[in-house]
Amino acid sequence: VQLQASGGGLVQPGGSLRLSCVVSGLTLDGYAVGWFRQAPGKKREWVSCITPFDNSADYAGSVTGRFTISKDNAKNIVSLQMNSLKPEDTATYYCAASVELQYLCAGQDMWDYWGQGTQVTVSS
Repeated sequence: VQLQASGGGLVQPGGSLRLSCVVSGLTLDGYAVGWFRQAPGKKREWVSCITPFDNSADYAGSVTGRFTISKDNAKNIVSLQMNSLKPEDTATYYCAASVELQYLCAGQDMWDYWGQGTQVTVSS
């Protein structure tokens, strides 16, 4: 199983980025998928996820209304659209997948597979 995250970069405050995570080796329609981030010197933080039960999405309070997660089961791709970016969004962003988290994924720890991370820097 491989998760390949991409789309990070340098953006000015207020700008947008779209992260993508291409998944191979499993079929996404049976998995929860999520995004996490880790800033230097800080703990890894959950950002957003989608459960396979009803494809409902959840978001951390710090990104609600600005970030949108989506999943394309046919292409096995998970995306994170990030708008109105702030300097505090600067971090390495990771995608993850879980077969256990069928009904609830927000803030949960049971993630089976992780991508390698993509750097997002928000700065003027």
